[in-house]
Amino acid sequence: MDTLPLSLADQTELQQLEEAMWKESYRFDLAFQERRFASDFIEFGRSGRVYGRDQVIRIDSQPIAARLPLANLRFRVLDVHTVQLTYDSAAEYDGVMEYARRSSIWYRSPNGWVMRFHQGTPFEP
Repeated sequence: MDTLPLSLADQTELQQLEEAMWKESYRFDLAFQERRFASDFIEFGRSGRVYGRDQVIRIDSQPIAARLPLANLRFRVLDVHTVQLTYDSAAEYDGVMEYARRSSIWYRSPNGWVMRFHQGTPFEP
């Protein structure tokens, strides 16, 4: 099966958006978050918990100690408006480095890319 092409500009923008979720200046910017999370967003967290849009947007600011750029970042075009990003995250929480395999589904809406789904699955390198 052939995959649809994804422009370099779209790859760059999607990488920047995904990495923005790991930067405090964007992650806790309510206006940015409201523009970037789809109304039907859902997350299966690394913890195993399920989160809806309001739960991920309206969280208290906290330090984020994530390694950037994101490791093993891959793009998978699902259709002309939908792209899956997969990568490995490494972030420090309370002095402990936690690793996860990540997957995000981004949709190209009339107002730009929005995240519709995210999942984190723990792993040990």
